[in-house]
Amino acid sequence: MEQAVTPKKKKSFFSEWLHYQFREMRKNGSLYLFMLPYMLVFITFTVLPVFVAIYFSFTYFNVLEPPVWTGWDNYVRLFTADDLFMTSFKNTIFFAVVVGPGGYLLSLFFAWLINELGRRTRAVMTLFYYAPSLANVYVVWKIIFSSDQYGLLNGFLMNTGITLTNIKWLENVDYIVPCCLIVILWSSLGTSFLTFIAGLQNVDRTLYEAGAIDGVRNRWQELWFITLPYMKPQLMFGAVMSITGAFSVGAAITALVGFPSQDYVANTLIHLLEDYANQRMELGYACAIAVLLFLMMILTNKVIKRLLSKVGE
Repeated sequence: MEQAVTPKKKKSFFSEWLHYQFREMRKNGSLYLFMLPYMLVFITFTVLPVFVAIYFSFTYFNVLEPPVWTGWDNYVRLFTADDLFMTSFKNTIFFAVVVGPGGYLLSLFFAWLINELGRRTRAVMTLFYYAPSLANVYVVWKIIFSSDQYGLLNGFLMNTGITLTNIKWLENVDYIVPCCLIVILWSSLGTSFLTFIAGLQNVDRTLYEAGAIDGVRNRWQELWFITLPYMKPQLMFGAVMSITGAFSVGAAITALVGFPSQDYVANTLIHLLEDYANQRMELGYACAIAVLLFLMMILTNKVIKRLLSKVGE
């Protein structure tokens, strides 16, 4: 009598994937060994804090006592009971919409213009535009926007007869946000600007000759169909840096107008987070703000990535 053959149990997709990953790790063990120090640091100081912040955002935690699970209470409080949050949220969106794309496009525009200059002139102009991101420009701008007659802008306006009285640029709620916006845009020409310069320098010049043969007739067509598609990695990196900078402009505003600003007119989510974390010691609530800010950055990053994928089409 023949013995019945038991069919082999089919492995699940996850077990197959796990088996494949372990096999690849054994095959490239030396490479993973070299990556291990960085991965440990990255996981410990970047990935793990994100998950810890997400957990604490669902708790009441004041550092002195163990965290108490409160569920969605912190998030409900954010959107329904905190008037300052709504002000900070609107200001953060405003600065992100203006400073993010504005600084990004300015960096790309100036990088493209400077790339057309001679070698020595290009080096000098690159230093000129990148210097504000290295220096403490807020001290200089505070002198320019000083409220007395010794302020450079007030002095110029009074000497030319445009105004007869001092304008409190950094104290008047009508001028605080525009002044901060000017300074932040000026200082945003930093890492993204250098990245775009490097990307423009690495474009293969033979592509322009091939483009001319294929029907590219002017510099704008060269930029759209050749230059920008070739430097997509630099565009993506610059976008990430611009997004991060646009959502974290709190330090620049604090350096200009202090914290809090007059009537909280320039308050952002970064200010609110620092207030609850460092002053009120409500770490759970502060983590909820941080998680919301993190999700906003992730969502914006996805949108920018989708838009950049259409470059050159």
